[in-house]
Amino acid sequence: MPWIQLQIPADPDTVDQLEDLLMALGADAVSMEDAADQPLYEPDPGTTPLWSQTRVTGLFQSGQDIEQLCAEIRDAWHQQTQQSLADIEVTLVEDKDWERAWMDDFQPLRFGDRLWIVPSWHSPPNPDAANLLLDPGLAFGTGTHPTTALCLEWLDGQDMSGKQVIDYGCGSGILGLAALLLGAAHVTGVDTDPQALEASRDNALRNGIETHRLDLYLPENEPDTPCDVLLANILANPLIDLAPRLARLTRPGGDLVLSGILAPQAREVMAAYEPWFLMDEPEQKEEWIRLTGRRRDR
Repeated sequence: MPWIQLQIPADPDTVDQLEDLLMALGADAVSMEDAADQPLYEPDPGTTPLWSQTRVTGLFQSGQDIEQLCAEIRDAWHQQTQQSLADIEVTLVEDKDWERAWMDDFQPLRFGDRLWIVPSWHSPPNPDAANLLLDPGLAFGTGTHPTTALCLEWLDGQDMSGKQVIDYGCGSGILGLAALLLGAAHVTGVDTDPQALEASRDNALRNGIETHRLDLYLPENEPDTPCDVLLANILANPLIDLAPRLARLTRPGGDLVLSGILAPQAREVMAAYEPWFLMDEPEQKEEWIRLTGRRRDR
C-alpha cells in the first residue's frame, strides 16, 4: 500500500510549528531536509542544525482524500499564522521496510589505515582494526561529513599512544573516542549541549572504553589542564573567538586540529591562531578545510 508524501518549503523559524501541525493532522512521520543544496556542517554546540531553506516532509497513510488533506493543512496554517502556506508537493511513495532502508544507508567507513566507524548492527570489516561503534542519532558526528572525516584521517596517521587529548565541541564524541581507540591515554570532552555529553558517555560505554579515560564537561566547568592534542570541529567564527582559550589548553609542542571551516574562511582562522601556533598549509576535502599546527614554546 503506498503512502501519501507531502513536502512543504519552510524557513527555520517555522519548521517546528509546521512539524507540529502535520503531526496533529495525522502524519505518521515528519522529517526535514535541505531545499536548496546548502551544505550543513557540524553545528554550533547546543544548536539544532537547520538549513536556511528547509523542506518539511509529512508521511500520511493512503486512502485519504489528498485534496481535502491539503486543504485542511492550509486552513490550519492560516488560522495559526494568518499567513498562506506555500505550495504543497504531493507524491505517492511505495510501502517498504523504512527502518531497514534507513539502516542500509549506513555502512562501515574506513579512515586511513587503522580506523573504522562501524554502525552497531554491522560486523567490523577488520576485527583487528580500531573499530568505533557509532550509530546515527541526535548528537552530531558519524564520520560521513568531510569535516569529521578530515579529523579522523589525521588521527589515524598519528601515534596517539599515551596522549592527553581535548575534544572541544565533542558532539557524539566521535573524535575523542577515536583517539582513545588509537591509543590516547585520556580524553576531555567539552560541549555546551548536555545531550552531546550524554551521547559521548553512551558511545564510550558502547565501545567498552573505561570511564576513567573520558571526562566530559560543560565549558564553564572545563579544567585548565593543557593537552598534547586539541581537536575542535566546530565552525569558523567560534574557532576564531576561541583561539586564546584553545591556545592556553594546548601545551608547548602540542598539536592543534581545527575543522568545520569552509575554504574561503581558512586564512582568517589561521591568522587567529598564528600568534601561538606554527600553522601548516590547509588540507581540503570538497569545500571544507582542516587546519593543523603545533604550539610554539612561547
